[in-house]
Amino acid sequence: MANNDAVYYGTGRRKNAVARVRIMPGTGKVTINKRDGKDYFGREALLDYALAPFKVTDTVNHFDVIAICNGGGISGQSGAVRLGIARALLEAGDYRADLKKAGYLTRDSRMVERKKYGLKKARKRPQFSKR
Repeated sequence: MANNDAVYYGTGRRKNAVARVRIMPGTGKVTINKRDGKDYFGREALLDYALAPFKVTDTVNHFDVIAICNGGGISGQSGAVRLGIARALLEAGDYRADLKKAGYLTRDSRMVERKKYGLKKARKRPQFSKR
C-alpha cells in the first residue's frame, strides 16, 4: 500500500446507496467491497459510469480505487462510487472546473417516492367506477 499522505478520500451517495471511496496513485486497479470492479458490478456499463470522472480529468490508470458500498442496488452504488471518486479527485489535484462542468460534483437528489395510503403504489390509484 502507498504511503498515507498520497491517499484521498471521498464519500458518495445515490438513492439509498453510500460509497466510501479511497483513491491513491497507482495503475488503475478498481476494488469494490474487496472484489474486482468488473466482478462486483457484473456489467461493463456500470463500471464505466462509476469511473467517468477519470475520463473527464484525463487521469485514467493514474489512480487505484478502493470503495466500500452499502445499501441500495448496483445501479445506485455505481452512482455513489462516481460521486465519491469525483470528490476524492478534488483533494488529489486541480480538477474542480472539469468535474463541475461535467456535472459530477452534484449529488443526484432523486429518491423513490413513498407509498401513500389508499393507493396501490406511490401514485397508482385503484380503478375508478362511476356506477
